[in-house]
Amino acid sequence: MGGKWARLFVAILVIGLSGCASMNADECAANDWFAVGHEDGSRGYTSDRFGNYRKACVKHGVSPDFQAYQSGRDQGLVEFCQPGRAFNYGVNGGQYRGVCSVEMEPSFLDAYRSGKRLHTLRAYVSNANSQIYNREHELEVAEKRATATAVSLVSSDTTTEQRINLLVELKEISERIGQLESEIELLIVDRARYEHDLQVYEQTVAAYSY
Repeated sequence: MGGKWARLFVAILVIGLSGCASMNADECAANDWFAVGHEDGSRGYTSDRFGNYRKACVKHGVSPDFQAYQSGRDQGLVEFCQPGRAFNYGVNGGQYRGVCSVEMEPSFLDAYRSGKRLHTLRAYVSNANSQIYNREHELEVAEKRATATAVSLVSSDTTTEQRINLLVELKEISERIGQLESEIELLIVDRARYEHDLQVYEQTVAAYSY
């Protein structure tokens, strides 16, 4: 492995193992700061991360090379700020931190917002599915409880006082079952609307060629 790629591999490995930009002495000394900056730029990170590197490394008597870092980050940002990357970043739910240049930001934001909208619509469908599943599960449990309560209610071993309590419980369970059935119906309607909106939007963005 060539020296350049070896340094790049080490830098990426360090970043991968130190999401909070915490580094030990060996990592601070070994880092190719151009490569670190390039990686940060390509991920859309702000230069604030360099301050974290500086704090971590100064404890070990190492001063990170800001110029090398900034040069690498600038190059990485050129890659990050491309419309194709912007769209995918939005689709994956990434949060844009205002790092693109004035020249590149308009086209970046157009693509990013398109991707973000797609991410949001998919999240609506996913959230509706999750809520339907949770309520259907709760409904199943409630129906089993209602059945068990009804059986106990008519049992010859049940006392009058117990029957009164069971009737109250059965009423509460029945009311909750009614609520759940209504909520599920509404959620199914919502999901159908979200799925329609998603389908229409997917067809729209397909023409953008991101």
